[in-house]
Amino acid sequence: MIILGIETSCDETAVAVLDCKNNNIKILSNIVSSQIEIHQKYGGVVPEVAAREHILNILPVVNEALEKAEISPANHSLLKKNKKNKIDAIAVTAGPGLITSLIIGVETAKTLAYAWQIPIIGINHIEGHICANFINQEIKKSRNQEKIEFPALILTVSGGHTLLILMKEHENYKIIGETRDDAVGEAFDKAAKLLNIGYPGGPAIAAEAARVKSQKSKVESICLPRPMLNDKSFDFSFSGLKTALLYAIQKDKNWKEKIPEYCEEFQQAVIDVLITKTIKAAQKLNCKTIMLSGGVSANKELRSQFDVAIKTKLINTKLVAPEFEYCTDNAAMIATAGYFYAKRKDFTPWQKIKADCNKEF
Repeated sequence: MIILGIETSCDETAVAVLDCKNNNIKILSNIVSSQIEIHQKYGGVVPEVAAREHILNILPVVNEALEKAEISPANHSLLKKNKKNKIDAIAVTAGPGLITSLIIGVETAKTLAYAWQIPIIGINHIEGHICANFINQEIKKSRNQEKIEFPALILTVSGGHTLLILMKEHENYKIIGETRDDAVGEAFDKAAKLLNIGYPGGPAIAAEAARVKSQKSKVESICLPRPMLNDKSFDFSFSGLKTALLYAIQKDKNWKEKIPEYCEEFQQAVIDVLITKTIKAAQKLNCKTIMLSGGVSANKELRSQFDVAIKTKLINTKLVAPEFEYCTDNAAMIATAGYFYAKRKDFTPWQKIKADCNKEF
């Protein structure tokens, strides 16, 4: 089964083609056109600018993905009849996300589904991030990497979301915790802007924090709070942590000389909260697997400390995370999510699929 995936929820124009069989996900192409350089001067994504770039990029990216997968878009109607390399279904991000960006991807997918007379599936962006963990599972097993077992607890951390999700089986999800204000990625972006170290904030803070390890000493006076660390719920809050950083540098006349230390402390505060909450939830729910998903799951320090914590406190629980290239927004994860729907023929008429910036998970 060959799935075409389209992702335009924010500022990445992404298209992928996957060959899926018996839960073995093979990537035929995975093209991402990034807008990071365009939005860097603004310190964040400008929705109107992102939408205009999607309009310019979407068809060239679709064509590039099809050509790399050795599928000719011009002759697709013929391929359906007499060749094995044909698209069986289209999966597209329907939400949540920036509404003007979502519309570009959704309308493109609907047009192709109508023109090619093939079924379509609207995918929740968060589910796409979760399904990034299932890409190349057969390859991972051959390398003796961890296999996903249910029930699984998923920590989804990105620019727009911070969620703890219980997954009992494919497409069976229950949110057990979420952020009450800023998402983790948003907090990183705002912290990086306060420190004037660039955009996107997550990689910028991680790079500065890494410099502390190479130094012989650390500024011990820098101490930021761990919001809701001991709260009985599994919810998160990061707005106060950002404010604490602001107050700290306002009081410190020499803060510019200590940027790596401030970044290291901010990052560690985030990691402490994420790991503590996730471990507590996994213990309570007897989860066999902890899965990471979302752009922030690419943070190497987060992965490393998670691995240590699980081996120490959850001996019989496995840690699974996507390959780094599938952590940030991409269409391979959307196509993967689409495959699990397509294999049981759970399609939606193209006329009924709509972009929804507040799409519920």
